[in-house]
Amino acid sequence: MTTFTPTLEALRARYGERFKWLVLFTLMVGAVSSVISATIVNVAIPDLSRHFVLGQERAQWVSASFMVAMTLSMLLTPWLLLRFGLRRTFIGALLLLGVGGLAGGLSPNYEVMIAMRVVEGIAAGIMQPLPNILILRVFPEREQGKAFGLFGFGVVLAPAVGPSVGGFLVELFGWRSIFFVVMPFTLIGWAMARRFMAVNSSMAGEPKPLDWRGLLLIGGATVTLLNGLVALHSDATHGIVLMLVSAVCVAGFVFWQQRVESPLLNLRLFSYRQFAMGAVVAFIYGAGLYGSTYLVPVYMQVALAYAPSRAGLVLLPAGLVLAVTIMLAGRLTNRIEPFRLVSFGLAALALSFFLMATNTRATSYLLLIAIAIVGRIGLGFVLPSLSLGAMRGVDFTLIPQGSSAVNFLRQLGGAIGVSATGIFLQWRLATRGIETVHGAAVDPEARILAFDETFIFLGTLCALAVLAAWRMRRRELPSAIPAAQ
Repeated sequence: MTTFTPTLEALRARYGERFKWLVLFTLMVGAVSSVISATIVNVAIPDLSRHFVLGQERAQWVSASFMVAMTLSMLLTPWLLLRFGLRRTFIGALLLLGVGGLAGGLSPNYEVMIAMRVVEGIAAGIMQPLPNILILRVFPEREQGKAFGLFGFGVVLAPAVGPSVGGFLVELFGWRSIFFVVMPFTLIGWAMARRFMAVNSSMAGEPKPLDWRGLLLIGGATVTLLNGLVALHSDATHGIVLMLVSAVCVAGFVFWQQRVESPLLNLRLFSYRQFAMGAVVAFIYGAGLYGSTYLVPVYMQVALAYAPSRAGLVLLPAGLVLAVTIMLAGRLTNRIEPFRLVSFGLAALALSFFLMATNTRATSYLLLIAIAIVGRIGLGFVLPSLSLGAMRGVDFTLIPQGSSAVNFLRQLGGAIGVSATGIFLQWRLATRGIETVHGAAVDPEARILAFDETFIFLGTLCALAVLAAWRMRRRELPSAIPAAQ
């Protein structure tokens, strides 16, 4: 009896045209597990804040530490693919994510929990660009919109269902239980990878040395920037110094990337106007998206006094609408230029934030759900169109780095957005004499007003991104990206 060795040739012979879709579906399972890790914890922020006695400037690190680690590790994905291939890179990231979830749920203190959030973030960052790279390199252009839509349909169900499930888990079992949710997904992804991914699967190209100096520079820039934002709350001078250090690290990173033979981020990408504008959109969009994902569950529980389960459920109908919208938007990319879809989506997202700022404790639960649906419809138009609009026309050899760069900038915006949202909220609370989100307020409406101002801040960010999105339009006729044979 011969054993089946899942080589690339053998798998293509066995599954034919279905093979690339099976690999995409496997990557979707991994992406779902990483998205769950990123979003499910937000519904437990108030519980964590009480357990560890945290203000918002520290509580936001539960989400921001994950985002920072995820952002930086994205830049490793092209190198890992060339060095280890798709299968080993994916399975290694799944293993790391599972370990982070298990140890995070068993954390004895705040510091260990943050360390495990970093571990989970590293794994999630490695996995995030993989589906985009596969779609852009393996699927012909006529199928790319459909593939992005299908991938998005699966992935968006995670943030839709995650907070809802997380809310019930927090009420029934406490905050520790939410860390364990990711483990079944990592086991399923591992089993599928062993079945459908080739042992000799590479993404083409010779392995190159890792640009560790560039990684240290951009890592230093990100960490000092986020710490600088936090320090501004208590010590403005210290905060400004840290932000200046961040600026120096960024300048050093740009200088180094132009001189190293195998750069972490090929700056040639920014010579393409569509990519440059898409990068700006990705950054601002990430700040608005992840900032709101952090803010809404806290707002529902603290300002509007809902239980964690109801706070999580408010996003469930919106998530289901998002899943349908993203499928539709994926098909529309073949008929409508991506920059138009992205612009519309950002405008709808901004509108939902502005509408959130009009709520009071008398606002009906159904109206809150409707406002959330408006924002998720916007997300549905942005998600399948942003990468496609930014990457069309980019040189084929730059696609792995370009895809990682778009994801990197979106997540960098997300990390900064989460920090900025928590700090902005803490600032607005402090101006009204409220020390923490749970602190007593002289005026019962003061806490709600602080949240309203934070939603207006996020809405303004997304409205500004529309200007950059409109400049993603092509100057010339579309040109196809050749598919890998």
